[in-house]
Amino acid sequence: MNIASPSSRPFDFSGSVPNHYEQFLGPMFFEPYAIEVSNRIDPSSVDIALELASGTGRVTLHLREVLPPQSKLIASDISPDMLSIAKEKLRSANIEWQIIDAQELPFDDNSIDLVICCFGYMFVPDKSKAFAEAYRVLKQGRMLLFTTWDKLELIGASHVYRNIAKKYLTEPLPESYNLPFSMNDETFIRDFLKEAGFSKIKIEKVGKVSISSSAKEATEGLAQGGSIYNEIMSRNPAWIEEIKTSVEKELSKKFGEAPMVAPMSAVISQAWK
Repeated sequence: MNIASPSSRPFDFSGSVPNHYEQFLGPMFFEPYAIEVSNRIDPSSVDIALELASGTGRVTLHLREVLPPQSKLIASDISPDMLSIAKEKLRSANIEWQIIDAQELPFDDNSIDLVICCFGYMFVPDKSKAFAEAYRVLKQGRMLLFTTWDKLELIGASHVYRNIAKKYLTEPLPESYNLPFSMNDETFIRDFLKEAGFSKIKIEKVGKVSISSSAKEATEGLAQGGSIYNEIMSRNPAWIEEIKTSVEKELSKKFGEAPMVAPMSAVISQAWK
């Protein structure tokens, strides 16, 4: 899921990546938190909802089910390829799709009842501007709800994969290695939200489990669809198969061969205007 401008983002969410995301990483990492986030919404207070970084529509699906049928749901992403999958998957749902940069929201002040963003703000270059924009478009008393990943070592499957992949990358590590896990400090998040104008803030860390039918399938998702795949391929494509062999072995050992069940943790932040 990505909302940084195309010229500045370190990840490429186009081509074959969106399909890979939806098939492997979506069920394993994003679905549990999509359900968690949708359950934190009071649908009675939402006439217009804006989702940022909607990606392939995992959260969007649950939002549409939770929100009143007559409410307006605007689902957005910076990647047309990601949105194309979401549109096809949810083509019969009442959803307005838009390409939107979180740093420049094309909406009037005080016009939105809910802004939601799951695992996107980590990739935004100017976070101060993005949070200020969310604050600006929200109606008084309404909520910004977003998730970010906890520390890498608390995301079991990702930790295994990245520790092995790291051996193939020379220092300094590419920005893509650490960026997904760069917003797990509560003080860091709270300071950005206060700067934007939010006064009532709730931040908590919520643990879940990532489940894959097998360690082999989990490895496929991590190695072929992860953020550092292009980095490995640009250096030596032959490394991918070596990495996959090592990752599958380690995942099986730590979290089971079939199914693979690994712990994970995310930071869930809620802020009211």
